[in-house]
Formats: sequence, C-alpha cells, structure tokens
Amino acid sequence: MVKRVLMIAYHFPPLHGSSGMQRTLRFARYLPDHGWEPIVLAPSPRAYQQTDSGQLADIPEQVRVYRAFALDTARHLSLKGRYPLLLAQPDRWVSWWLGAVPAGWYLIKKYKPDVIWSTYPIATAHLIGLSLHRLTGIPWVADFRDPMVQPDYPPHPLTYRAYEWVENKTIEYCSGAVFTTPGTLRDYQVRFPHTPASRFHLIENGYDESSFTAVTRSVSQTAQTGRITLLHSGIIYPSERDPTCLFEALATLLKQKIISAESLHIILRASHHEAYLQSLIDRFEIGAIVSLAPPISYNKALAEMLTVDGLLILQAANCNNQIPAKLYEYLRAQRPILALTDPIGDTAEKLKNVGIDTIAPLDSKEAIMEGLNRFLALLKANRAPVAPMDKILSNSRKAGTEVLAGLLDGIRETAGKQ
Repeated sequence: MVKRVLMIAYHFPPLHGSSGMQRTLRFARYLPDHGWEPIVLAPSPRAYQQTDSGQLADIPEQVRVYRAFALDTARHLSLKGRYPLLLAQPDRWVSWWLGAVPAGWYLIKKYKPDVIWSTYPIATAHLIGLSLHRLTGIPWVADFRDPMVQPDYPPHPLTYRAYEWVENKTIEYCSGAVFTTPGTLRDYQVRFPHTPASRFHLIENGYDESSFTAVTRSVSQTAQTGRITLLHSGIIYPSERDPTCLFEALATLLKQKIISAESLHIILRASHHEAYLQSLIDRFEIGAIVSLAPPISYNKALAEMLTVDGLLILQAANCNNQIPAKLYEYLRAQRPILALTDPIGDTAEKLKNVGIDTIAPLDSKEAIMEGLNRFLALLKANRAPVAPMDKILSNSRKAGTEVLAGLLDGIRETAGKQ
C-alpha cells in the first residue's frame, strides 16, 4: 500500500540562496527509498525575492510539486516602501495561507496522504499545516529548523504574539515536533512541560553525498600562491553572526604585521548584508585581507568549500541552541574549520564530538586573535583537525531521512489504531 506525506515548505526550488531549502529537497528525494511518496506544496515563485532554476533538476521526477498563490507583503502590498503590519502576521507570506489551504484540501482529497508535514521558518507553513490538520484530522508533523519564539525574538510585540500563538497551537495539535539540535529540543521540553516527551524528536540537518560527488577537489590555493584562504559561505546576520570582534582582531594582527595581504585572504560569500559588512571592513581598514563575494550556484558553493584552506563558522551565544546548516557541508568537505562560537553551545559541541577543537568565542577580540593564530599555525603545519569520514557519514541527509521515515511510519501506525 502506498504511503503518502503532504510536505508544506516555503523553502523549495526555485528559491535562491537558502541552505534550509536542502532539508526539504533531500527529504523529498530520499523518502521514496523508505516507501513514502512525497507531495510538496510550495508557494508560487513570485513570493521569492530571488529565484534560481539551478536546483530544479534536483527534484526527482516522481515527486509531485504543487505551487499555491502567495505574495510577499513587503514587495507586493507596499506603498512607497510601507505596508500595514497586520498584513504581515505571522510573517510577510501570510497570503500563502489563503492559497495553500484550499490547494492542500484539494491535494488531500486527491492523494489521501497519511501524514501532513510542515517546516519552519516560515511561520505561515505551520499555520497551513495546523489548518489542514484541523480540517481533516490527518496527523501532522511540525519541523522546526529554528526555534520560533525566543526571549528577544521576534522583536516586534505584534509579531511576537502571532508567533507565540502559532507555536502554542503547533505543539498542542501536532503528532510530532521535530528539532534540528539537542539544545532546541531540550528548550521546548522545558517550555512545554505538559506535552508528552514522546512528541519531541531530533533530526539534525546534514549534507547530501550526491551533491559532493558532482564536484571535485582542486589543488589548494596555498600550494598555488602561498596565501592561506579562509571562506565563510552564507548569510552573516548582524545580530547573530556579528563579525565585529573578528574584524577588530584582524585589524590588530594586521598592524602588528602578524598577518598580511600576502599571507591571508578571507572570503565572505553571499553574506546578504554587504553594505553593513563593507562599512565594518572600511572602518577597520582590513579590505586588503577581507573581501565580499556574490552568491553562486549551490554546486559551485560546494566546490569552493573544497578548494579553500579553511572554513569559517560565525555563531553568537544567543544562538547556542542552533547549529548552522552549512556546518554539515563544511564537515563533509573535510577542510579545517575555525568556529567562532560559544564553546558551550550546540555548534561547538557538535564540532568537539567529531574531534575539532579550533574554537573561539565570537564576542572576544583577544580570544579570536589567539584562536586565529593557532589555526593558521596548524594549517601551515598541515595539522589542523578534520572530521574523520566514519563520523561524517551519520550526518548525511540519507541517514536523516531514514529517521524521518521511521517517525512517519510510527505516526501512521498510531493513527490507524485510533
């Protein structure tokens, strides 16, 4: 008998520039290996600020993808750059709910899925999942790639209340809540003490082996130029990955002539906050060492990870319960990693568990100077730690999908007994 899951996801090709998109895309790719047929409900591409057709080819032919009406309130419903905040609750894509609920109802009638699955962020995805579950009674799994409500997030009170309502209803009505880090799972267990612990599950992010087989390792740039190249690939959030202390450390090391433009190059690829970062680069006068680079295709981004001498992670202490999705691709790239993050957070714990100890707090100039000097010395001596392949394999998307399939099987079996 065919088992089907209706997957509600905002982040899906042809969206450009979201590492979170890979989670849904790879689940949809590998679930059929476990007897599950995915039906994806995504928004119309007009809702995306940027699109890229490059990963459309990664959607398997057997995966049915439906796109529902959706607008971006900030772009489509604004007047002179302003829009009513009420039209953007819980987020700017709430109009997707208007299109996705009737579209989802149609898909449920047509395909009779056994389980509904939705993934946050975007909050509207869980709102759609909640609505379809309440309308049909089909069990629902809510995937949290990030925590929803935090002490200082969302910052606007109206949005905070909207998120809080969606989050509370999600935990109340879902059959399973899935989290990507142990810290987030523990946090939800504490915040929702009356919810059975069996409702909470951990499925970490991961890397996709097939994507890495498509790219090949090139000769390292150190061998070509003698200059060490470090890469940060992806968004640098000013409040969560603020590089100010890193830039201060670089400026000091540059003045002390410990580093130079001839010995070190740091690439910040697809940061999405170029104006802010450029202002910091100019302020600290480190333009000879740090450069901003535009977005590139996913496969090219993976290839770049393989060619550089080292990879950078930036993660502030206010994100201790989160692990950047890119970290799993960094691990698979098997290049040395310098993690500027809280040593007691989930990101640092993940690295330590695979034997990587090149870690320094993001908010300490002195610690970064010390950590960077040590990291560069290890690179020059070819002694920087790299995760062994046997520990990397458990972090593949295939392995994560197997866990998800087991969860879906259990929920389907339980629903069948009721």
